[in-house]
Amino acid sequence: MKIGVSSACLYPMETIASIRTLTECGVDFFEIFFNTISEIEQGYVDEIKKLLNSADANVCSIHPFTSGYEPYLLFTDYERRYRDTLEFYKKYFYCAARLGAKIIVIHGDRKTAANGISDEEYFEKFAELSKIANEYGVTLAQENVNAFRSQRPEFVRKMREYLGGASSFVFDIKQAVRSGTDPYEMCSAMGDRLVHIHLNDNSPDSDCLLPGSGSMDYEKLLNLLNRIGYQGDIVIEVYRRSFGDISELKASYEYVKKLCENYFVKINKKTI
Repeated sequence: MKIGVSSACLYPMETIASIRTLTECGVDFFEIFFNTISEIEQGYVDEIKKLLNSADANVCSIHPFTSGYEPYLLFTDYERRYRDTLEFYKKYFYCAARLGAKIIVIHGDRKTAANGISDEEYFEKFAELSKIANEYGVTLAQENVNAFRSQRPEFVRKMREYLGGASSFVFDIKQAVRSGTDPYEMCSAMGDRLVHIHLNDNSPDSDCLLPGSGSMDYEKLLNLLNRIGYQGDIVIEVYRRSFGDISELKASYEYVKKLCENYFVKINKKTI
């Protein structure tokens, strides 16, 4: 399990500047959140790759800037727009493959089955896009997101049961908290189809804090991940307003690395 940081933590700093700043803080593992169309063109992607190579850093995941438009672009009953979007998302898959990332994060649909496509149609569209992603060596993964269909564990379970091995999920703690869902229940709903984690913390006063700044029971979470056999990585994803100086983000990154290291040392001792 590797620990990383999302470039989104420094938004609205430009993506390359964010990555450079984080590498200067000692971060060597990333989720890259693209913020505009020019950033998924080959020239910009090659600049990112050059920067990563110079810092001996790697990318685990890509977050599209079109996430908020996915209800309109992907989970729509307008077939021609859907087909055009399948072609457009190949740009993200190319970027991921070029940068060595294995996961593409999507938010999905805000509409419900009552005022949009059925859940079954949703799952089939996800599966079709997922198949295209696989052709690039990339996994498409559904994130739990507040105010989207995926905010409820029931929907996640239904998706997992319907698609089986064709389903993959991203667990985001703050999104579960914001939607009024027990984060551990959401994580359990994803089960063995969980492939990626956005880590953050929370308190009664804030639903998004740096890890180690709130009341999240990380040992409970790590125990759960151990039980379901989680094989993915962990990326810190918070908002820029979630911390003051960049040194606070760096300290949180070191805290999470040490936390996970100590946990697995303890687990290994128990199995000897």
